[in-house]
Amino acid sequence: MKLRDDMTFAPEEYERRLGELRERMQERRLDTVVISDPENLMYLTDYQTTGYSFYQALVIPLERKPFMITRQMEESNVTARTWVEITRPYSDTGDAIQMLHSALREFGLDSGTIGYERNSYFFPAYQQDRFRTAFDQGQIMDCFGIVEEGRVCKSEAEIAIMRRAAEATEAGMQAGFATIAEGVTENDLAAEICSAMFHSGGEYPAVLPYVTSGPRSMIGHATWEGRKLQAGEHVFLEVGGCYRRYHTAMMRTAILGEPNAAMRRAEALMLEALDEVHRIMRPGLTVADLDNAVRQIISSNEVDAILITRAGYSIGIAFPPSWDEGYILSVKGGDPTVLKPGMTLHIIPWMWGVEGDKTCGISDTILVTDTGCESFFKLELGFHVK
Repeated sequence: MKLRDDMTFAPEEYERRLGELRERMQERRLDTVVISDPENLMYLTDYQTTGYSFYQALVIPLERKPFMITRQMEESNVTARTWVEITRPYSDTGDAIQMLHSALREFGLDSGTIGYERNSYFFPAYQQDRFRTAFDQGQIMDCFGIVEEGRVCKSEAEIAIMRRAAEATEAGMQAGFATIAEGVTENDLAAEICSAMFHSGGEYPAVLPYVTSGPRSMIGHATWEGRKLQAGEHVFLEVGGCYRRYHTAMMRTAILGEPNAAMRRAEALMLEALDEVHRIMRPGLTVADLDNAVRQIISSNEVDAILITRAGYSIGIAFPPSWDEGYILSVKGGDPTVLKPGMTLHIIPWMWGVEGDKTCGISDTILVTDTGCESFFKLELGFHVK
């Protein structure tokens, strides 16, 4: 491992991650793993690029030095950002999978048992087919989750980075609140939110803010489209701040005028759900228990709203198209996964369809501690009324 002092974490953090990964490889009887998920590459090496739609992989043998397969243009990201010493780049007129096979043969790794991430967004089926059919000596196995097992519980160093991301999240949300006024457009809100996040030290997030007003709040995962805010309406905001690819996220609701009784009831239920989460969340609680606690409270309403999704998800390292780690851990019924210290979850007791035509949300990114839990944020949870 090439030692350097300009990475996101100290060399010892990466050495620990790599060592723990190799322990899991031994447990699964894998001689080599081929890691292509962008978040996992970042976790293991500090490698990042916006060009991750081109095939890239970190090849990790049990005993030999790891090496990377990258597009030739991206090789500079390996040398400038990571501890990896060996690269095998391919040109834009070259063949990434052929380069991968050639490198495996070059380092004598083509006759063992190799794990690869079958679930990776950026290792498409046609490339996986070529990888498998051209591999005629050893055995190939899906190793999905082998890196994620290490990512689900964050280290103290990672938590410190997430606190920096939380500063960007809060700065963005506060800028949104300050901008909300009759006649302001959703675009104006988005611009101020992004500006504040970036000026506070935040970096480009995996998803830009969700900004919807009035009836547009009922459109799932919609965001700004130039609509002007009107008196008496509500604005739904969801902001995810990012620092060194680590994210924290929050939902908030603002109202131009006094909220009606139904919206106040929705607000009270969401606050009650988050209070209950903070009361019960601790190591040893199951994910299903957590989901049930949130869902029971949100379901006990008379305002025609429902919790249409899971109650939360793991959050941490992310690249577009999503800031969540739901593929590692989602808070939903029936999941017996036990919470552990260091897990970081975005809990989302939002309410879809208040009085049939309004969506509102209040959420929190929470760290599971040794004795309970704590929020990453200081911003108040209630509705912002202007």
